[in-house]
Amino acid sequence: MKALKKLSLLAVLCLGLAACKKENQFQPETNLFEQKLNSKAATASTQAIAAGFPEDFESGTKGSYATASVTLGSGSWSLNDALLGNLAADAKNGSQSVRIRNTGTLSMNFDVNGADVVSIAHAKYGTDANSTWQLWYSTNGGSSWLQSGSTITSSTTTLSTVTFNTAIVGNVRFQIRKISGGTARINIDDFSISTGDITNPPTTPGDNSNLLLGNPSNAVASTSYPENYLMERTYYTLSYSKTRATPNWVSWHIGSSDLGSTPRQDDFRADNTLPSGWYQVSSSSYSGSGFDRGHNCPSADRTISVAANSSTFLMSNMMPQAPNNNQGPWADLENYTRSLVTAGNEVYVICGSYGSGGTGSNGSITYTIDNGKVNVPSNTWKVIVVLSNGNNDLSRITSSTRVITVNMPNTNGLNTNWKTYRTTVNAVESATGYDILSNVPAAIQSVIESATDNL
Repeated sequence: MKALKKLSLLAVLCLGLAACKKENQFQPETNLFEQKLNSKAATASTQAIAAGFPEDFESGTKGSYATASVTLGSGSWSLNDALLGNLAADAKNGSQSVRIRNTGTLSMNFDVNGADVVSIAHAKYGTDANSTWQLWYSTNGGSSWLQSGSTITSSTTTLSTVTFNTAIVGNVRFQIRKISGGTARINIDDFSISTGDITNPPTTPGDNSNLLLGNPSNAVASTSYPENYLMERTYYTLSYSKTRATPNWVSWHIGSSDLGSTPRQDDFRADNTLPSGWYQVSSSSYSGSGFDRGHNCPSADRTISVAANSSTFLMSNMMPQAPNNNQGPWADLENYTRSLVTAGNEVYVICGSYGSGGTGSNGSITYTIDNGKVNVPSNTWKVIVVLSNGNNDLSRITSSTRVITVNMPNTNGLNTNWKTYRTTVNAVESATGYDILSNVPAAIQSVIESATDNL
């Protein structure tokens, strides 16, 4: 039912398939950070290209927008409110590309075995206005679909390439959905799927493990995945983004044995375990920015020893957090979570951030800090699974298990009551592209991920 994880974050790679002539823009409100993110080139790749790809849309003929399937070099594709355009105004590498209007779609009618990276060239058509589109995927033959990554804006008439780090194993097919712009048209060309170096999911860890409930984005401990880099620590586990210089998500367990009397160490410091050559955020990188050094895994969740508490002050565990978010409802929820533990429960917590642009104590929307090196998220989110103390935790999760999920705007003007921001796991997954409780049986997921906590 669930697909393996994706990271919601885009990173542009030059795979040698199409010239990257201009930077892609993520959102209509483009900022310098996002432009820099889109222009990032990857190091040399050893990934294999899926058979039949890249699909260059040079074969086949379809001259009308009526829904129809067309046999191309890679297989059968369905074009809905889309055609194969060969006019001078069509942006294309070669003689033709796909042209989509309104809310049309371009869909694979076949599966490939695994998709590590998906690369797509795109542009707006002629003098048309800007449009936005999304990449979706299905792992059940097209019966249901999930979004991969962020919404893309086509704003120039020159093809540029955007790459999605999908890291999907097993059968999968993809679909492009145009979601805005009305009759304004976009061109799609050089659709590539890389299948090499996909790592099979690890076996399910044991009780109290940081990843017992799953690896939300299928993060991999390899520098080939700089935007979804797995870092497994004793006291928490995270997926790190090299470009954003923050975690995508952090996951950990809290039991009574994690809580003690160790004082807060306050030893904020750079993480020198990051791969060689990666920027290390320093303890002073947030200074004067109007944002707190916001913990993902909180200091107070790790008070059993100095080592445990100190581990939470690595800057790789931080996100730029609006003070009234970090010190207000976010902190209150952290305190409430620990009260559940002292009342005889254990909890599994997954939290993170997404988007770009927050409002801190300086009052204006800020996209990056530290001279553009650290992304400021637009939202902070958290999922808390509550169990009474016991063993065989995964098997004890049922459709009645309490799951607390929040999604808070990263601003100083938010409500002080954390309950205001309760939502569903499904909503957070939709916003991030993650599969947050992937190790929980699918039938149970469908219930607990669709429910909003009301206690």
